[in-house]
Amino acid sequence: MNKKNLLVVRKNIDKIDLKLLNLLKTRTELVKKVILLKKYKKQIVDKKRIKKVLLNIKKNSIKKNIDPKVTNKIWKSMIRGYIDFEKRNFKKK
Repeated sequence: MNKKNLLVVRKNIDKIDLKLLNLLKTRTELVKKVILLKKYKKQIVDKKRIKKVLLNIKKNSIKKNIDPKVTNKIWKSMIRGYIDFEKRNFKKK
């Protein structure tokens, strides 16, 4: 293993992580808007929407030659995180 090459690759991963964080900030702002549009707490978990999102991610992962098992785990985790975020920030009934 070439330590210098490893450090270069890791530095590039760190840059991508920063870009992902910026995208998550934008996604979080959109989720805040979604919270305002929902009337009832029971609307937070939309199983049809989750199923549709995961199917789209699987299709796009395959198209882009990304392991769909990896992206499925990432999106399921992100969805769970945002469901928790919505529940903590929902102020209505």
